[in-house]
Amino acid sequence: MPTSHSEAFEPQTEMRSFLVLLIGCVGVVYGDIGTSPLYAFREALRPFLNEGVQADKVIGLISLMVWTLTIIVTFKYVLFLLRADNDGEGGTLSLLALLMKKTGSFMPVLFFAGLIGAALFIGDAMITPALSVMSALEGMKLVTPTFDDYVLPLAAAVMVALFAVQSKGTQAVAKFFGPITVVWFLAMAWGGLIHIGDDWTILQALNPINAFWFITHAGWAGLIVLGAVFLTVTGAEALYADLGHFGRKPISTAWFVLVFPALAVNYLGQGALVLSHPEAVHNPFYLLYPDWALLPMVILATMATIIASQAVITGAFSLARQAVHLGFLPRLLIKFTSETNTGQIYVPAVNVLLFVGVIVLIFSFGDSESLATAYGISVTGAMVVTTLMAFQFLRSVWGYSTVVAALLLAPLLVIETVFLLANLLKIHDGGWVPVALALSIMIVMWTWTRGSQMLREKTARNDVPLETFIRSIEKSTHAPQTVRGTAVFLTSVGDKTPAVLLHNIKHNHVLHEQNVILTVRTSEHPYVAEKERVTLTELSDRFARLELCFGFMDEPNVSKSLSLCKKAGFKFEIMQTSFYLGRRTLISDPNSGLPGWQDKLYIALAGLGIDPSSYFKLPANRVVEIGEQVTI
Repeated sequence: MPTSHSEAFEPQTEMRSFLVLLIGCVGVVYGDIGTSPLYAFREALRPFLNEGVQADKVIGLISLMVWTLTIIVTFKYVLFLLRADNDGEGGTLSLLALLMKKTGSFMPVLFFAGLIGAALFIGDAMITPALSVMSALEGMKLVTPTFDDYVLPLAAAVMVALFAVQSKGTQAVAKFFGPITVVWFLAMAWGGLIHIGDDWTILQALNPINAFWFITHAGWAGLIVLGAVFLTVTGAEALYADLGHFGRKPISTAWFVLVFPALAVNYLGQGALVLSHPEAVHNPFYLLYPDWALLPMVILATMATIIASQAVITGAFSLARQAVHLGFLPRLLIKFTSETNTGQIYVPAVNVLLFVGVIVLIFSFGDSESLATAYGISVTGAMVVTTLMAFQFLRSVWGYSTVVAALLLAPLLVIETVFLLANLLKIHDGGWVPVALALSIMIVMWTWTRGSQMLREKTARNDVPLETFIRSIEKSTHAPQTVRGTAVFLTSVGDKTPAVLLHNIKHNHVLHEQNVILTVRTSEHPYVAEKERVTLTELSDRFARLELCFGFMDEPNVSKSLSLCKKAGFKFEIMQTSFYLGRRTLISDPNSGLPGWQDKLYIALAGLGIDPSSYFKLPANRVVEIGEQVTI
C-alpha cells in the first residue's frame, strides 16, 4: 500500500523536533563546559612557567585533560547518570527525592549528601558567571592594552544586564542560545585544527599512558595542577540537572557529535601552539586565531560566557524550586515566565542572592586568574557527592549488590577524590570562597528543615484527631451556628483538626454548611498527572477531606486543581467558598531544641517565605487569615 502524506510527514516532524532540542541543549546544557578552554589549559600550565615549556609535560597535561573529559563526562554523566533519572528529571535533589522514595536506610547520610550537593551547585552558579565573563573580556587586552582598565566595569555591567532581564523570562532569548553556542564550538574546533599541525607530537596526548605518566612524574606541582585540570569539566553537572528539559538522546547526541570533538580538538590545538610557540603560554586560547579573527572571537566568547552564565542561573532557579517543594527552603516566590515551558521560571530571592554574590566575587578577586583558584572545589565537591549518591542508586534502584556497585564506582570516586584533594590545596588562595558559600547555604537548608520538623512536633502536641472533633460537633448540644457556603481549611496534617478551624469556632462561634480539610502534598516524582492529583474522602454530611498532590516540579495551583473535584462529584463555587489560613507569629524560645542563633535564623527565613495564599494561587478576595503566636 502507498504511504499516506501524513505518515510520511510524521518522521520529518519528529526529526525537526529532535533537531530543535539538539541545538537548544547545546546552548543550555553545554554552555558552561564550552567556555572552559578559555582558561583551563592556561591555568594548568601556570605552575610550570618558571621551568619553561617542556614537551613531555605539555603532552601529558593535554592527555590528562582529554581523558578527564572522557572518563568523567562521557562515562559518568552521558553513559551512566543520564539513565539514573527520576521520571525523566535529573539533578542532585531529584536523585535525592528518588532515593528517599526507594530506601529508608542511611537516610541522614543521603539527606546531608543532597544538601551538600545542592549548596555546592549554588556556589558554582555564583562563580561561573564571574569567571567566564571576565575570562572572555580579558581577551580584549590582546586587541589593545587600553582595555585593561575596563575589564572589571564591563564585567559588572554585563552582570547587571544579565540579572536584570531574568524577570522577563529567557524564552525569547533562548532561541538564539543554541545557534550561537553551535557557532562557538565550531569556531573552537577551527582554532584547534589550524594549529595541530604546528607540532604533530601533540597527538601522543590521545594515549592515556601519557596522562598516567604526567600524574606519576609531575610531583607536588602536578598535584596542584590537577585542580586546574578539573576546570575542563566545569558545567558537567548541567548535563544531569537539565535532563528533564531536553531528554537523554539530544544531550548525548550533542556531546558525541559536536561538543566532545570540538573541546578535544581545541585543547590539542592549544597544546601544539604552546609546543611550537612557547611565548603563547600566557593566553593560548586567543592566540590560536589570526589577528583579524581576534576581536570577533572576543565578542563570540563574551556571548558564549553570557549563555553559560544563563544556564547555571536557570539551573539555580530550578534547584531552588525543588528545594522549596521538598521542604529544604521556605516557600519562596516563584514566577513562571512561559505559558508552555514549566522550566522557564524566575525566583526573585535567588536572583538577588546570585547577583550580589557575583558582583562581590568580580571586585574581590579582580581577574579570572585569581578566581579560577576558587572554582574547582565547588565543581569537584558536587561531583563527589553525585558519585556517592549514585552508589546508593545502583543498590536501591537498579538492584546491584554492594560489592558490584562499589567495584563499578570506586575507580571514579578515587579519581574525583584526588581532584578534590588537589583543589583543597588552594584553600588559602581563594578556595575558601566556595566552601564558605556552600557551608552557609547548607546551614540555611538544614536550619529550615530541622526547625520546620520541630515546629510540626510542637504543634502536634495540641492536635485533636479530626474524627474525634467531627463526632463531638455532631453530638454536641451547643453546636456552633451554621452559616451558608463552603469553608476550606488548609493544614499540613490531614487526619488532625486544623488549628484555624478550632480558632474559628472558638472566636466566631460559626461552622459552614460544607467544611473541607485540605492538605497539599508534594510527591517524590517531578510531575503528577491531573487524574492522580485529587483524593477526596467524605467524612460526614458536613465534612470532607481533600488531598492535592503535586510533583516537585509542578506549580502548586490549588484554585485550578479544585476544578478537578467536579469529576469526583464535589463541586466548588468559588464565590461561595472561603479559604481559611493560619498565620503564625514565631517567637524565639531559648529553651527550645535549636540554639539561639538558629532560632533567629529560622524566624528570619520564615519571614522570607511567600504568603501561602499567593504560593497556592488562592483567590485573594476569598481568603480569611487567623493568627496565633508560637514559640520555637
